[in-house]
Amino acid sequence: MATIKPFKGYRPPKDIAKDLSSLPYDVMNSEEAAEMAKGKDYSLLHITRAEIDFPGEIDSHSAEVYQKAVENYQKFKTNAWLQQDEKPHFYIYAQTMNGRTQYGIVGAAAAQDYFDGIIKKHELTRPDKEEDRMVLTRYLNANIEPVFFSYKAVPEIDEIVEKTVKNNEPVYDFTTEDGFGHHFWVVENDEDNIALEQLFKDKVPYTYVADGHHRTAAAARIMEEKKAQNPNHTGKEAYNYFMAVHFPDNQLKIIDYNRVVKDLNGLNKTEFLDKLSSNFYIEKLGKKVYKPTQLHEFSMYIDGEWYKLNAKPGTYNDDDPIDQLDVSVLSKHILEPILDIKDLRTSKRIDFVGGIRGLEALKDKVDNGSYAVAFALFPVSMQQLINIADTGNIMPPKTTWFEPKLRSGLVIHDLSE
Repeated sequence: MATIKPFKGYRPPKDIAKDLSSLPYDVMNSEEAAEMAKGKDYSLLHITRAEIDFPGEIDSHSAEVYQKAVENYQKFKTNAWLQQDEKPHFYIYAQTMNGRTQYGIVGAAAAQDYFDGIIKKHELTRPDKEEDRMVLTRYLNANIEPVFFSYKAVPEIDEIVEKTVKNNEPVYDFTTEDGFGHHFWVVENDEDNIALEQLFKDKVPYTYVADGHHRTAAAARIMEEKKAQNPNHTGKEAYNYFMAVHFPDNQLKIIDYNRVVKDLNGLNKTEFLDKLSSNFYIEKLGKKVYKPTQLHEFSMYIDGEWYKLNAKPGTYNDDDPIDQLDVSVLSKHILEPILDIKDLRTSKRIDFVGGIRGLEALKDKVDNGSYAVAFALFPVSMQQLINIADTGNIMPPKTTWFEPKLRSGLVIHDLSE
């Protein structure tokens, strides 16, 4: 069963919370981070992307940059831009997008649960990316950014969340430049904090990494590293835990993750469509943008026109958690045999576009000549994700896109406690 505990978080004062908070480190480059932090001395990007504080170009993975992050983290504490709560709490972090709000519980997840298979994953991780996240944690001795988890909804947990939200004003409540709302409560009631910890222990057998596989793996490795360095290790130290926001599965919605391909592998449009017809029913739709409405239905944009593709029976296996995925159908019957794209991780002829950008983004990439064809997919469901994780399978690359992204900086889990 899942071990998730309250913790004494470091949080910003209400009046600077919006400007201090930031998007995750990995959704921007250094130039974009510098622009986002311009005029904001207390933007968290001065910690998560400390290279922005150096004139000119500098290696973002250099010791000087990590040391600057440490200096800035201490500065944030000294200036009271981050202030620690007096006692451990759970926190509720809600996000609103397109009129829909999802409520997550921020807590300290047990790193050992990752090794014990209680925290389940659906993506492969790369050691170099894990190491990158470990280095910053080593320097700061803190989990600066949360990871995004899900769990199968528990009514008793929902009741505590609903009561806390209904009876208390949020400590932070703001809308970011992308139009998404962010709302944050501290669970002040001691009995509720105790009950939440026990409910996770009794009612939640597994949690699922939705977004943040590398940060999760890095946190688990940090625990092992610090454990080996501590001859008096008890298992109760803060480094045994890492910060995660836990959302019930029935509140989450995965957005489509689409593909654009640079060329038709030497084929002309007529030859390409002919090869597609072996495994797909093809309907020409013309100029109007078309979005898939069901599993095993795709939309394709090529040469200024949209097409609807429906996979023929036998091209998928709905009894297999991987073969039922539309990303698998696309790879198995179009990308690999027709377009000769064998490895999505390494091929330079394919790119991926998050559904948050809309299907017009696909059209634009083809119309400007950068790509020859675009494919839009029906999004993966949370149940598909859970089935894959529960069966120990791994999703193909670039399958899920979660939105909104968690804002970093609303609470920080310090490992020095």
